[in-house]
Amino acid sequence: MKELNTKTINISILDGYTLNPGDLSWTSIKNLGETKIYDRTAPELTIERSFDADILVVNKHIVDEAVFKQLPNLKCICITATGFNNIDIKAASKRNIPVCNVSGYGSSAVAQHVFALILKFLNNVSEYNDSVKRGDWNKAPDFTYYLTPIIGLAGKTLGIYGLGKIGQKVADIALACDMKVIATHRHPIRDARENVEFMPLEHLFSQSDIISLHAPLTSDNHQIVNSKLLKNMKSTAFLINTGRGGLINENDLKTALEKKWLAGAGLDVLQTEPPPHDHPLYAIENCIITPHIAWATIEARSNLLELTAQNIQAFLKGKPINVVNEVSPPFLV
Repeated sequence: MKELNTKTINISILDGYTLNPGDLSWTSIKNLGETKIYDRTAPELTIERSFDADILVVNKHIVDEAVFKQLPNLKCICITATGFNNIDIKAASKRNIPVCNVSGYGSSAVAQHVFALILKFLNNVSEYNDSVKRGDWNKAPDFTYYLTPIIGLAGKTLGIYGLGKIGQKVADIALACDMKVIATHRHPIRDARENVEFMPLEHLFSQSDIISLHAPLTSDNHQIVNSKLLKNMKSTAFLINTGRGGLINENDLKTALEKKWLAGAGLDVLQTEPPPHDHPLYAIENCIITPHIAWATIEARSNLLELTAQNIQAFLKGKPINVVNEVSPPFLV
């Protein structure tokens, strides 16, 4: 199938801000067709902003059956993310509309954030900085002083739930820091790695000094981190979640932190995003929360934008890539 004249292609980006708040260029996508870019789109504006679109580019914006019914020109959806639960996949497949995602664009970025959260607990850099600037070092009788014990990574056990691309990056960093790495994974034989021991989830929680969650969220593991598992953790252990908020029962985690079943939790994701103003974990001192930013280094976002452009370009050539739903050629490009 010959490549389409890109001047006839209409592309609508409905929630572009999270990918590009202004520090990247949309040029690689703009070069592929007439492109309209919206930072955010309220649900009631979806049809108006998408009606002429051949291709929709969305991150978390919802495209359900009701939306599909009102977009007769729509031919492809490109997601600026790995997850695609915001798209009605069955509705897309019924219309032979490819839904294309991007994976692997930010594995190093997420792994970096995992250790930023870990080191927040172990080194307490910001607390020491605040203390010094309050004058505490100036008043100290010795050349140094301690607010809390500084904990080393070397020799500690890191437990990884889900040893996919991101989990493997986290394991690499841990091994470089002389940590022991254990893991629970769906495919332990296929994804066996040197110096990583696989074990059941219950053992992972009881043996780890730090646990990092990286499994995709499914109906089988929704809120799998609950009181039963949290009670098994070492009282000195830390829980890190940069995966999906739905992996954790947040009320159970609140109880666990209050009862000191574990030493602390670092969360980049929550069950509901954005969370309510009275979220139960806000008041917990030993719970650190960041706003789903682990993926969002400028390098990772730039990579994601370029890979999205490649998905669009492949579709325009009649050979879509990274398709997550069941479709078959020929495609109406």
